[in-house]
Amino acid sequence: MIQEIFPHKFDNHYSGNLMPDDDSIVFHFQEGKVLSCSDSQNPFPKYSQIKIPDCLVYLFSVDERKYFLLLDTVAIPPENYSYREAKSIRHAENVVKLNVFVLFTALHLWKWYMNNRFCGFCGGDTVIDSQERALVCVHCRRKIYPRLNPAVIVGVTDGDRLLITRYARNKGVSYDALVAGFTEIGETLEETVEREVMEEVGLKVKNIRYYKSQPWGFSGGILAGFYCDTDGSSEINLDVSELSSAEWVQKSDIKGQPDNFSLTNEMMINFKNSESV
Repeated sequence: MIQEIFPHKFDNHYSGNLMPDDDSIVFHFQEGKVLSCSDSQNPFPKYSQIKIPDCLVYLFSVDERKYFLLLDTVAIPPENYSYREAKSIRHAENVVKLNVFVLFTALHLWKWYMNNRFCGFCGGDTVIDSQERALVCVHCRRKIYPRLNPAVIVGVTDGDRLLITRYARNKGVSYDALVAGFTEIGETLEETVEREVMEEVGLKVKNIRYYKSQPWGFSGGILAGFYCDTDGSSEINLDVSELSSAEWVQKSDIKGQPDNFSLTNEMMINFKNSESV
């Protein structure tokens, strides 16, 4: 999955005092697009290529390399760099998993910084806290911390069949997927599983069992994977506003996704290769 970057080690401990060196990576986003080049091995600019120290915010480290975010300024792209959709880097030929992981994590934090430039309580300006990963309102001193959106990925099973879906919103994308959705206020994760399956495909489920979790910075989420069994009828009643298709697929016919980044893909392949889940 995307976070499995061994032997590299990810360190998200925040320090407001860390400074970049020439080898540090700098992320800069414009309208959700990231400054990058076509080199799949090294797509993001180094500090030596884009030196604007006063606007840099430390994000995290991987091994000895530090990663920073360039905020609230206009950058002059180095030669051969431009602003590209984050998804295009994931789907690039010979893509490196580590690069996708750090990009999605940086994108998550960039969205949080941009969405909280003003205090939601009093409307005051916010500034970056020097002691921890937080923003502080200059007026009421309220602290704002990064937000995680809990969501579920659901492998609905019916004997040796797995329910495979495709999203309605991803027109032109042929990825197989599983039922998924965000947890609502007052729900447990298991209740989210029941609700999302009923809403998207009209099925009742039982034997809900946890599998594994995954950070997914692209949506600002923490994903929890569950398997469950049909409870009664296996007839699908599709919510066409959410899904373009949903069908039962035999184990032997499961294809998975083109890369091994997602929890969804791992759950599909795990079901395909396991005697039981």
